[in-house]
Amino acid sequence: MPDSSSSRYAQALAWLDQQLLQRLYTDRMRRLILQSFPFWFASVVVGFVAVGYERLFVWAEQVSFTWLHREPLLAFGLTPLAFLVSWALVQRWAPAARGSGIPQVMAGIELSNPAHHHRTGYLLSLRVAFVKVLSSVALLLGGGVIGREGPTIQISAAIFRAINRLQPAGWPQLSRQIALVTGGAAGLAAAFNTPLGGIVFVVEELTQMHMARFRMAVFSAVIVAGLTAQSLLGPYLYLGFPKVTAHAGWFLATVALVAVICGLAGAGFAKTLLWLGNYRKRFTTWGQQAGWVIGCGLLLAGLAYAVGQEGVGTGKPIINRLLFANDGQTPWYLFPVRFAGMALSYSGGGAGGIFATSLSAGAVLGDGLCRLGSVPLEDRNLLILVSMVSFLTGVVRSPFTAAILVLEMTDRHSAIFQLLLSGMMAQAVASLVDPHSFYEHLKAGFMREALAQTSPPVTRPAGSTAQQ
Repeated sequence: MPDSSSSRYAQALAWLDQQLLQRLYTDRMRRLILQSFPFWFASVVVGFVAVGYERLFVWAEQVSFTWLHREPLLAFGLTPLAFLVSWALVQRWAPAARGSGIPQVMAGIELSNPAHHHRTGYLLSLRVAFVKVLSSVALLLGGGVIGREGPTIQISAAIFRAINRLQPAGWPQLSRQIALVTGGAAGLAAAFNTPLGGIVFVVEELTQMHMARFRMAVFSAVIVAGLTAQSLLGPYLYLGFPKVTAHAGWFLATVALVAVICGLAGAGFAKTLLWLGNYRKRFTTWGQQAGWVIGCGLLLAGLAYAVGQEGVGTGKPIINRLLFANDGQTPWYLFPVRFAGMALSYSGGGAGGIFATSLSAGAVLGDGLCRLGSVPLEDRNLLILVSMVSFLTGVVRSPFTAAILVLEMTDRHSAIFQLLLSGMMAQAVASLVDPHSFYEHLKAGFMREALAQTSPPVTRPAGSTAQQ
């Protein structure tokens, strides 16, 4: 942000302090408000950005559906081109913008100590956030099988980092680490309209800090960001109100079996992504890498041409159809197509998340298992929700986050115990495949990248408060 903007921001904060806070509040309360105000402001910004990004994503997905429906053969030109543009944007302007975004936030939190805090800009700058948006939208326009939730978390953390760094000298500040943690929570809450999911995600995935250190910052940021998003979109549910019969007793054996299968499938998907990432490292020149990207695009184009619009995009329309139509029109091959599409899209090197696409893959797999086992229609919705939780857990190893997200997306509180059980079962079997989550593997790589940067440390203004 230009110096003039920084100066105006500092003047506005000083005016707020002198004209309002010093007159109305005690020193202790004044200090608490001074610490929190920049985070509340950042949360409002995140709410607007998350909604704008969501609208952009919906538009891009509809465009891809339209051209694929009218001229399926265009896939063999537009999809590889979109892969190449998405990858080139990241490669040229912000390598840390590739992929989901959650491992970058995890790495940034790990590096937000006095010795390495200047390295977090490589992972979480505003330029990275801007490139993230452009790259992911370009990929989705060409039919990429990606989501926006992980990218929203990285973008939100970048916004919080930028605003935290703009605070004037002498202003009481929360730590850099808490800024990134809070930004990640606010981003997830605004992206899915799931405030509890944002809080649980922080505790379970982003940090090992004691909750007392950041609870008020996280809670307030989640509330402000979520309310901002709701003020623009209304109090919507991500997936609506599906009919769910929450069985107990012997039916829990079926829940456990579905959870085990989907958890193993999710873990297998994570291992596939890691294997593809390692295999790609053998291509070192720009031409070789571009060839890999175009190859991924051509393979996805073949799948899109053969299957149609259900083989591309986020997969949210598929989840809605399975939960609310139960039309039995899902072909048996849709799960392997979605599985391959997710792997190709992520491995192409552009920006794009795997949260929403993992939920849709789980839903398709769950529906297939229900039809294979001749499960009655009235019981399928519960098992589809169980499958969504289990597949996502198998990938990211955050069972409580997955369960709470699906619970808040559907408002089916009667199924909370079944969803929690499925998450725990999926976590147990996925750990047999790999004791570490997909994000943990990637976090280590991003930390090495950030530490390898040769840019000099960023010097804070004289008199500013040191942060831990």
